[in-house]
Amino acid sequence: MKGASAEREPLILQWNVLANDKYAHLNNLDKAAENLKLFKADLLDPDSLAAAIKGCNGVFHVASPVPSGSVPNPEVELVEPAVKGTLNVLKACSEANIKRVVFVSSVAAAALDPNWPKGQVKDETCWSDSEYCNATNNWYCFSKTMAEKEAWSYAKQSGLDMVTVLLTLVIGPMLQKTTNSSSLVLIKLLKGTKKL
Repeated sequence: MKGASAEREPLILQWNVLANDKYAHLNNLDKAAENLKLFKADLLDPDSLAAAIKGCNGVFHVASPVPSGSVPNPEVELVEPAVKGTLNVLKACSEANIKRVVFVSSVAAAALDPNWPKGQVKDETCWSDSEYCNATNNWYCFSKTMAEKEAWSYAKQSGLDMVTVLLTLVIGPMLQKTTNSSSLVLIKLLKGTKKL
């Protein structure tokens, strides 16, 4: 997936993009006037999600906090929005009879398992070890792992048609003027101020 393409594709497919005022620049994209509807939605507010999802056939769930530095309160800043927010999106999708949900997760949900056999290909059976993530303060990995596990549990229990994509890093032209957290990670890696 190339940077911002998740936001461009809904224009072509005439799906709704969940957004707030900071995404107003999307109105300048080609055919936005006819095909783009912006909604102010909060992952922790089920009513706002239901309003934004209403009338859609499919949903790309791409929202989750990405820290750009230290996380003083990981439960509030990362875990709750990732886990509860994802469940709120999925429940709203079930209630709206959405045909398919594409949950854009992260390789972080599968990358941190120190016990995974070296050289063995990682597949859908591999998860980041939550105890290891906690012990090493890898809160983003922890939040993505917990969110995806809860998402799969909910999808199986409810019958919701869901697929996941675990991205490593989204790169490409940015649509906004400000640097987002994901791009900041890449910038820090390139400058040598962050190590993997």
